[in-house]
Amino acid sequence: MANSAQARKRARQANKRHSRNQAQRSEMRTHIKNVAKAIATGSKDAATEAYKLAVPVIDSSVSKGLIHKNKAARHKSRLNVQIKAL
Repeated sequence: MANSAQARKRARQANKRHSRNQAQRSEMRTHIKNVAKAIATGSKDAATEAYKLAVPVIDSSVSKGLIHKNKAARHKSRLNVQIKAL
């Protein structure tokens, strides 16, 4: 346990940031899974709509520092390739 006031404050900040990051990461993963589910059903229109909703969420994850920009590009690219293959 933190002993100094500064360390206690840092622990509180870390907990707050951790929970916020977890929620944002979960939201991003949910959107990616929604695209994957739409691809699995074979509906190109539904997959395209889900992809359009997922892209801004993935991009905002990059700007918030949750994931690296190359990881975001990889996710978007792979999902797009799968949608085009339908």
